[in-house]
Amino acid sequence: MAGYFELKAAAGGQFMFNLKAGNHEIILTSERYASKQSATGGIASVQKNAPSDARYTRKVASNNSPYFVLSSTNGETIGKSEMYSSAASMEGGIASVKANAPTATTKDLT
Repeated sequence: MAGYFELKAAAGGQFMFNLKAGNHEIILTSERYASKQSATGGIASVQKNAPSDARYTRKVASNNSPYFVLSSTNGETIGKSEMYSSAASMEGGIASVKANAPTATTKDLT
């Protein structure tokens, strides 16, 4: 099964989305957006930027859990991953975003 985006309403009248893999696991979570139109623009940005390894910043949280951030060409953060148990698992998450995001459909749950 192919991956997909879930577009959702967030607190305070804002919007956000998750990219889910074919197994329905969340592999990327967006920032909050003030409008639905901005959130759909964020989805388009993920689709465009996901294939480029240069757009991923690999990080380590204060509890030593690896995670990654996906940024657009202007350096703005467009999504973050979950915390992973290992660097290898994080790299698998990046590979999943690269594979799923470019052709993922959007499920509008708003």
